[in-house]
Amino acid sequence: MIRLRNHMVGVEQGETLVFSDFEHDGPMWTGEGTRTARRRVTFERPFRSTPAVQVGLAMWDIQGQTNQRADISTAQVTAEGFELVFRTWGDTKVGRVRANWLAIGEVAHDDDWQLD
Repeated sequence: MIRLRNHMVGVEQGETLVFSDFEHDGPMWTGEGTRTARRRVTFERPFRSTPAVQVGLAMWDIQGQTNQRADISTAQVTAEGFELVFRTWGDTKVGRVRANWLAIGEVAHDDDWQLD
């Protein structure tokens, strides 16, 4: 559990296009087996420490004739940003994925110059 002092809680959210492989016949659209796509997200301003980050699918364009398999998560979470990680496997054909995300953590305050 992350405990935050209430006047120093920061929340940042956004949406990020993870990939769009149908446009150029990329591996998520044309490949088979285990495939992974990663996209780096940088926060507008760094948090004071590593925030909690929640991710979800905002949009996915997937072929209907194959099984629909997807896993979305984060990796390499730091005070400055994180990686969105999308995985699929088997015969799944994914054209594109957009993810939404929410980061909550401690932020700097003008009055905390003594803490640096």
